Amino acid sequence: MGQPKINPPIGRIAIVADGNSPDPDDLGGTAVSIALLRATGLEKRLVHYSHSCDLKRVERISEAAEKERHALMQSACDVTARRWGGFEDLTFFDAKWQQEQTINDLSKAINTSSENDPLWIIEAGEPDIIGFALEASDNSKHKYVKVITHHPANDDSGDYYTWQQILDFGIEEVRIPDQNVNLKVPIEKWDWAKNHPDPRIQWVWIQGKIAEVDNIVKFQKGKWDCSDAGMVLYWITGAKDGGLKSGTVRDVKTILSKFIDKN
Repeated sequence: MGQPKINPPIGRIAIVADGNSPDPDDLGGTAVSIALLRATGLEKRLVHYSHSCDLKRVERISEAAEKERHALMQSACDVTARRWGGFEDLTFFDAKWQQEQTINDLSKAINTSSENDPLWIIEAGEPDIIGFALEASDNSKHKYVKVITHHPANDDSGDYYTWQQILDFGIEEVRIPDQNVNLKVPIEKWDWAKNHPDPRIQWVWIQGKIAEVDNIVKFQKGKWDCSDAGMVLYWITGAKDGGLKSGTVRDVKTILSKFIDKN
């Protein structure tokens, strides 16, 4: 089976992830998303990345455990970006601890949008940061903003904005199926990465493994989960123009392995 066709739409991409909430799956999702963009030569189209967008801690995760998550997510961003290369001009923001800078950065990306250069926002966590950035940005630009979502659990988890309020800004909703179906898999399906000779691939595997051995939630046990990266896979393979709506681990493996073989 060959590599999926790489055919991104016009425009730029922004990613807003959580990872500081009880579910640690954004560790694997972040590493895979960054690696996929680099492996397909689209790293310069990524104009915003923020993590830890869950702005109000829930009792299920302690303050100390959440603090660890912020550090792990920052590491997943910064180390993956440095090792894979190409992201030297991008700052990976902590949305909760650098809330003002994060909102300013995303609203700036919204304000430079146009018909020929839209902004595709990947909603890989709660919608609040997206809502605040839309609130802070130029209303006339909102029609050039498309928000890709795959899970109502993200849409409906905001502390400050409902999903309907996000839609009311006049953005375009781009909804794809639940990516957990094909991208939250038994951990042995990622043995190819664990055993890969290249440390860049091994590093990606480690991020999903950290989530698997998490001691806050039990539902990642035995799983390797990069479900949110499915939205990036959808975007790089065409988005609304034939993009992979149900990408698989094999698709990720093919794209990353081909890049590593050449570089």
